[in-house]
Amino acid sequence: MAITVYLPCLLVLSMGGLAQGIKSSLRSQDPGPQPLELKQAFTLFQSQYNRSYSNPEEYARRLDIFAHNLAQAQQLEEEDLGTAEFGVTPFSDLTEEEFGRLYGHRRMDGEVPKVGREVGSEEWGESVPPTCDWRKLDGVISSVKKQESCSCCWAMAAAGNIEALWGIKYRQSVELSVQGGLASEKDYPFQGQVKPHRCLAKKHKKVAWIQDFIMLPDNEQKIAWYLATQGPITVTINMKLLKLYKKGVIEATPTSCDPFLVDHSVLLVGFGKSESVADRRAGAAGAQPQSRRSIPFWILKNSWGTKWGEKGYFRLYRGNNTCGITKYPLTARVDQPAKKRPVSCPP
Repeated sequence: MAITVYLPCLLVLSMGGLAQGIKSSLRSQDPGPQPLELKQAFTLFQSQYNRSYSNPEEYARRLDIFAHNLAQAQQLEEEDLGTAEFGVTPFSDLTEEEFGRLYGHRRMDGEVPKVGREVGSEEWGESVPPTCDWRKLDGVISSVKKQESCSCCWAMAAAGNIEALWGIKYRQSVELSVQGGLASEKDYPFQGQVKPHRCLAKKHKKVAWIQDFIMLPDNEQKIAWYLATQGPITVTINMKLLKLYKKGVIEATPTSCDPFLVDHSVLLVGFGKSESVADRRAGAAGAQPQSRRSIPFWILKNSWGTKWGEKGYFRLYRGNNTCGITKYPLTARVDQPAKKRPVSCPP
């Protein structure tokens, strides 16, 4: 029991200097044996995330990937302009290609589809509150899900959007199935299987209804207003920086996280501003040394379980379209089913 409690702490303590050493080794392309500290850290990783490998060759391959990811995590933290911390995560033994295939969806680049973005345009002038967090209202945000490796982030984000809007409008907590339709999770539970199967949603009673869906303007101020006054929103972002993310506010540049190449759908549940922190940009041209600043951020719910990120959530810088958050801001509109009047054509 004690080893389970202390594993995260041991991993953190062992990563700092080790990552620097591995990074230097990778730069020099040193083909020598892996350091003992790396193997110890990898053993801790295996214990914490219940990893085992089929043969010595696979173990050696995953160890090399782990070393590369460890060095990459340090580089990401050095490049980040916010307060984000990167390190060992449940995905530290996966390559970029494996991670993208298992946990994202088909990358969506190029132009945004021609979908109307005009929604209540006469109301956009209203002020936006300084903070918003729908997690604080009971019955709105359901528990963090774990999509496993079925590439269903879009389904979990969409279900979370409908659940939240239904809870806000009707003060009724619902948890929807992500297998299909609008059945409850209890009636039609998530299976997490990659292989296709017949949708059985029609066999189960609906617990929520939607009228249609809308795409919001690609403007962060307007997205914040809609989020604060209507409820959580589904967004699709570039997930490149999430693989090794641990906590803090990610403040990326278009170079480090291309806003046009989005491949992961999540639920936007709130926004706020960090307390005054040391400015990581202090070394940049024109910045004052030892300067401090507050960082505006978005709060997003992921679908990779509670052992990832900030108990399943993460934060992105708000104000510069970080990782393409404004590209596809979508939301359902929920309502009770209306009774249909019989219609007949005059004879």
